[in-house]
Amino acid sequence: MRRSTTMQQEPYDVLQVQGAHPVKMWTRGVPVEEEARRQLANTARMPFIYKHLAAMPDVHLGKGSTIGSVIPTLGAVIPAAVGVDIGCGMMAAKTTLSANDLPDNLGKLRSAIEQAVPHGMSPKARGGKMRDKGSWDTPPHAVDQAWRALKDEFDVICQKTPKLRHSNNYKHLGTLGSGNHFIEVCLDEQGFVWFMLHSGSRGVGNAIGSHFIEVAKQDMRTHLANLPDQDLAYLKEGTQHYDDYVEAVGWAQKFARMNREVMMQNLIAAVRTVIKKPFETHVEAVNCHHNYVQKEHHFGKDVLVTRKGAVSARAGELGIIPGSMGARSFIVRGKGNPESFHSCSHGAGRTMSRTEAKRRYSVDDQVRATAGVECRKDEGVIDEIPMAYKDIDAVMAAQSDLVEVVHTLKQVVCVKG
Repeated sequence: MRRSTTMQQEPYDVLQVQGAHPVKMWTRGVPVEEEARRQLANTARMPFIYKHLAAMPDVHLGKGSTIGSVIPTLGAVIPAAVGVDIGCGMMAAKTTLSANDLPDNLGKLRSAIEQAVPHGMSPKARGGKMRDKGSWDTPPHAVDQAWRALKDEFDVICQKTPKLRHSNNYKHLGTLGSGNHFIEVCLDEQGFVWFMLHSGSRGVGNAIGSHFIEVAKQDMRTHLANLPDQDLAYLKEGTQHYDDYVEAVGWAQKFARMNREVMMQNLIAAVRTVIKKPFETHVEAVNCHHNYVQKEHHFGKDVLVTRKGAVSARAGELGIIPGSMGARSFIVRGKGNPESFHSCSHGAGRTMSRTEAKRRYSVDDQVRATAGVECRKDEGVIDEIPMAYKDIDAVMAAQSDLVEVVHTLKQVVCVKG
């Protein structure tokens, strides 16, 4: 494995892997750990990779495949590359409110949002008395409506994989989750208020991903030793398991998109209880996945493209690239670069594990790093401290040929799970 720099006019470097496809890396000026490079090399060795891999500037170590990578394949799919947070992505909506319309006490606004959207870990109930923070007790009408549009297809999927019926699905629709999932109130460069949120397919997506990752390993149990990483176990096109996975993952991606839509509805309704001035929203709205797989046409062929922590950036297509909870975020417009398979980064990307962030930083560090943002400032969110992420400005500079910035957003309220 060696690194080479392409001709000077090219904005990416190339990781050359012996006996494998090249990896084109948009990472100039951004640190990439050696473990991530090795993981990229492992994925590039898979025989069904089409043309090359594309590594985004936020690339970092993941499970099986790196987060921040674009994996085009012919005749096969790697379930662990798609992962268990299927359809995870972002939604943002501009409003007609301005900074002057926000209340002086942003704590009331954060509290209203937290009450409107279930979020956080789901503690084990004791005697049925403890509320599950991550799920609805009684889902509201918006959830019922959305579920009706999903239920029939889900029933078909459950006939093939009955265990999925008992996953947390209906009661997770319209809920946030935990970890790096968030809801934010932001201001753009002109002082307009935006609502932005980050979540995916929740418990049912996790169940689908986990099930088919194991199915792939079982299907390849006699070949796992020949794989560079057992989490690169794959399903071959033309098999029943491949067809079942493609159907289930497609449904999970619909669930994820609708999950964000329902949350946005409830977020807007919550804000209206605090801000009495009438306002319009969805003036400019973006709802995009950054953890998914779909059929696309590239370099003359129809291929499956897995974006594991990457956003579609076709020419003119709007996307969202968030920074950390103390940094700026960006609404971007794709430039349609074919070498990246029309993709860009999905965020800043971590520079350290959650465990390392908790070891290295304190609550006082978190308070300083999130000054001016109404958010949690306690031990439970230290793993999301801004210093655990790459410099978002360096990340944006490294992909200037992939996207152009349309709006720059700075959060004033952040709700974390």
